[in-house]
Amino acid sequence: MSISRCFLLVVACAWGVVGMSGVGFAKDLSALEMTGKTVFKKCMACHAIGAGAKNRVGPHLNGLFGRRAASIEGFKYSKAIIRQGQDGMVWKAANLDAYIENPKNLVTGTRMNFAGIKDKEKRTALLAYLRIFSDNPADIPEAAPTASDRNHDLDPAILVLKGDPDYGEYLSSECTTCHQTSGADEGVPSIVAWPEEDFVIAMHAYKRKLRVHPVMQMVAGRLSNDEIAALAAYFGDLTPE
Repeated sequence: MSISRCFLLVVACAWGVVGMSGVGFAKDLSALEMTGKTVFKKCMACHAIGAGAKNRVGPHLNGLFGRRAASIEGFKYSKAIIRQGQDGMVWKAANLDAYIENPKNLVTGTRMNFAGIKDKEKRTALLAYLRIFSDNPADIPEAAPTASDRNHDLDPAILVLKGDPDYGEYLSSECTTCHQTSGADEGVPSIVAWPEEDFVIAMHAYKRKLRVHPVMQMVAGRLSNDEIAALAAYFGDLTPE
């Protein structure tokens, strides 16, 4: 199936998300995201995204960031992707970028019949657009690549704190009311095996109200720097099941 056919469908679905979210993305899209929306037309014949998106030739792409590979119930994945999921692969900015550039280079045997996007800027724009459908307020915390954003002014002294994973486990009960320690992603993104620095940056962004999710702002606001570091160490050490 041609890429151009895939992308036409996705645009329609994306507008569905605008309607779902009220204030919506139409007027809030950055220039980069708008470019990504255009690039996404290449995917629309195979993938749907947005409100009511369903699996087509490919799985729907809602909540893609932070989602374990081959984890959508009922979708018939290739054996190659299933193996990646069983090995613990979680979709993040880095491996998505590689996959979009050339799917078969990252996952030998994938059925995704797509030549890839060689232009780095187009891939970056596409990922920024896809991220919109992962970083909704329901996602706690926001998924990569937001969490990998190095454009922060966090005190370096905070980043070098070494957390105690045992203490992090003791503190983790509030986190695990939403997040699963198995690494499963069932509506709430996995925070298992996150790079510790990404975890710390994300939590401090909530603590400083730079990120808008009110629950996460409340949770992060109660934590000290040492406690955030401990949670980062605990969840970073866990291995997805």
